[in-house]
Amino acid sequence: MPNFFNPETNLSLIITAMSYTRLACLPQYYLPIRDRNPSFSLKLQQQSKVSCRRAVKMSATELTNSKISYESYAIKPPMHPTYDLKGIIKLALAEDAGDRGDVTCLATIPSDMEVEAYFLAKEDGIIAGIALAEMIFHEVDPSLKVEWSKNDGEFIHKGLQFGKVHGRAHNIIVAERVVLNFMQRMSGIATLTKAMADAAHPAYILETRKTAPGLRLLDKWAVLIGGGRNHRMGLFDMVMIKDNHISTAGGVTNAIRAVDLYLEQKNLQMEVEVETRTLEEVKEVLHHASQTKTSLTRIMLDNMVLPLPNGDVDTSMLIEAVQLVNGRFETEASGNVTLDTVHKIGQSGVTYISSGSLTHSVKALDISLKIDTELALKVGRRTGRA
Repeated sequence: MPNFFNPETNLSLIITAMSYTRLACLPQYYLPIRDRNPSFSLKLQQQSKVSCRRAVKMSATELTNSKISYESYAIKPPMHPTYDLKGIIKLALAEDAGDRGDVTCLATIPSDMEVEAYFLAKEDGIIAGIALAEMIFHEVDPSLKVEWSKNDGEFIHKGLQFGKVHGRAHNIIVAERVVLNFMQRMSGIATLTKAMADAAHPAYILETRKTAPGLRLLDKWAVLIGGGRNHRMGLFDMVMIKDNHISTAGGVTNAIRAVDLYLEQKNLQMEVEVETRTLEEVKEVLHHASQTKTSLTRIMLDNMVLPLPNGDVDTSMLIEAVQLVNGRFETEASGNVTLDTVHKIGQSGVTYISSGSLTHSVKALDISLKIDTELALKVGRRTGRA
């Protein structure tokens, strides 16, 4: 009796029963591991005489160590020493495919049928995830051809067709939901980031580590696409002395001393930020820094923006803290940051404003991928979504 909970065993039985033409349209990740092509790469070729600004032809070629080249992307993703972006794509596709693949496509779509599907914006916003979409389509079927009239970070309006993909219908539909799930989330983050970044000027807007588990690099990439800047990627690339560290260490001065000693012993150089919650803590940090050499680079001014009953905010405490620092360190405002309050906070003189809402409370941007665009637009107009 075969083990039907073993994807390789079960899928091998299914494939054996299929005709050659059905097998031909299965993406690589649907096949048993022994039958997969070990590596593919993304090859970008500029296409001339097309209505879209940029055309991407994806072809199957060898890729050293299965690494991804970001050189051609309009906005490159942030760096992470262990994050496996290709692995995230494979995982997303695999959870959709399960142990049988797309049974609806296998049942309804001839393996050799080729179509064009169009990306349709159903609301205004900043598009993000175009580069990632190309990677996903490539993973499903390297022969798919994708064209775009927009780049990551550009504005799209409701009803706009901003890209298309041509190739086997089966493989386009297999990739569709995974592409849209990533693109809609990233575009939602980029859209809010753009609005916040514009309002925060001259301060810079940052996200936090409040990202979806497993999607941190993508969430932070979307912030860059939207015009924001990245805070620390994780626990490894910046020292950030927060309230719990301070309480455990016995005070803010003790915590800073411990960090300085640790970095010296480990021969490490990296940015160091300390969280302060009162003006007294700010003064204590500044006094310590004036008495000794320290690796401190930034002071967080946490919850120094006070909400008012009328919906406005009082930034007087924040302004006083910034004046105390007087440019000796970078400053970062945190707490009570919204689209309505960020402009006033940005006028306080802080260097940065951080907001967890950019990634933890994201509203996805409504985007679809349709083969029958005429009908999709008709339905969209009827429902007010196109």
